[in-house]
Amino acid sequence: MKLQHKKKPIVEEASPFETAYFEIQASWGMTKHIGGLSATEKLAELCHINKDTQVLVVGCGIGVTACYFAEKYNCTVVGIDLSEHMVRRAKERAQKKKVTDKVNFRTADAQCLPFEDSSFDVVTCESVNAFISDKAKAMNEYVRVAKEGGYVGINEVTWLQKPPQDLVSYFYKIMGAEFLTANDGWKELLETARLHEIQVEIHKTNMIRQWVSEVRQFDLSDFATAWFSYFSLFFKSRACRRFTKEALSFPLSIFNLFKYFGYGLYVGRK
Repeated sequence: MKLQHKKKPIVEEASPFETAYFEIQASWGMTKHIGGLSATEKLAELCHINKDTQVLVVGCGIGVTACYFAEKYNCTVVGIDLSEHMVRRAKERAQKKKVTDKVNFRTADAQCLPFEDSSFDVVTCESVNAFISDKAKAMNEYVRVAKEGGYVGINEVTWLQKPPQDLVSYFYKIMGAEFLTANDGWKELLETARLHEIQVEIHKTNMIRQWVSEVRQFDLSDFATAWFSYFSLFFKSRACRRFTKEALSFPLSIFNLFKYFGYGLYVGRK
């Protein structure tokens, strides 16, 4: 497979803060993805989600996208996440949004999905694959559980041009994230998995646009609860304080982040 011969662009050592990053987000009660609600809406359109669709959301986090699909399209949704803490948060959100009859959450690994072949009309994930070590294996799993003629759609941070190495290393160190480029990265994953009718949309963004798109997904109580939880965790948890200190030790190139940093929607059909 072509992807197996790609040279790793990032340091070889495991990220020391990846686990802390996700556990803090779960405790905080607010997960985000690039492009916010606008990207989710467009991804749903490209994947042709409707009331008759059975959807799998991989890396569901606290359940924002899964609950949105159930609310907006009245479809049936299964959300999976590697973190039990995230899954608990997702179930709480489904209860809050009154969609427990449409959404089911469970703990699972994207690289080894606990579903039979051809189980879902649509498989989606947003800002997930950047954190998966074997991206090709995960993509093959998405295709395996998708029905014939079904769609696989991902929304991922995409390098718009070659970024500085210190910026690449920073995101890997803090989050364990490996972002790819459009055509020889994310699109190639879909092609290697033998999806066809591949559609690619590349979007630029900026700090204000990203913030506005995130705000559309949450209400004021979500933000208030999240910040209270974060500050509470900061004072209680040494790991949280250490992570925050490291996250604030960013390279100067981050001030030009959105020169390099955008997102792509990549959708293919089985």
